[in-house]
Amino acid sequence: MVRAMRRGRAFWSAAMVGASVFALTACGAPPWAQGGGQGTPSASPTVTQTTVPQPVRNDLASGSTQRTLTAGAVGATVDYWSTLSMDKWTPSALKPVNLSMVTTVTPNDGQKVYLQRATMTAVPGNASQSFSPLSAQSDQTDAPGYLVLAPYSYSQTFNVGEVPADATFVTLQFTFEFLVQTTPTSNEFAKQTASDTLTVAIAGGGEATPAG
Repeated sequence: MVRAMRRGRAFWSAAMVGASVFALTACGAPPWAQGGGQGTPSASPTVTQTTVPQPVRNDLASGSTQRTLTAGAVGATVDYWSTLSMDKWTPSALKPVNLSMVTTVTPNDGQKVYLQRATMTAVPGNASQSFSPLSAQSDQTDAPGYLVLAPYSYSQTFNVGEVPADATFVTLQFTFEFLVQTTPTSNEFAKQTASDTLTVAIAGGGEATPAG
C-alpha cells in the first residue's frame, strides 16, 4: 500500500513537471520572431530625400563686375555691366552686355597697345547640360586696331539673344586680341591674346535660384 502511494505521488509529480514544461514552450513567440534576436530583422522606416536646387552663379548679380587680365606684356582692366536688370534676363529677352577696357604695358618704353578684335560667345546651360552656343559676335577693325593704352579706352556692347526655355544660366566667353608695338617707332607688332568668362543667371529659366 505504501509502495503504491509512493508510485502515485511520483507519477503525479512527473506529470506536473511535464505540464509546466509544455506551458513554458507553448506560450509566446518563437525566439527568431522576437526583436533583438538573430533571424529575420525588423522593418526599418523609409527615409525620403528631397533634392534642393543649387543656386545659380551670377557674376553680374551686383550690377557689374571688374576683371584684370594679363596677355604677355599687356595688362587689361575690363569692366562689365548690363543696362537690363537681372530680373529681366529672361530666356526670350535681348540681353545687352556692356564692357569698357583700358590697358597698360610692361615695361612701358613708349610703345602703343591696340585692340585688334574683341569676341563674345554665349553658351546657355543648366545644371545637367550645355546647349549649343549662340552665334559669336565680334568687333574687329583694320590693323593695327583700336588704341587702348591708358588714358585711351575701348567700349562696346554685345547682346545675348534668345536661349532655350530650360536654360538657367548663360556663360559668356570673351576673347581679346592685342597688337603691341615692338618699339615706339616700329611698324612691327607682337600679338597677344587674353580671354575671360562670365556666368549670368537666366531669370525664370527652369527653376533657377540666383546667387551672388
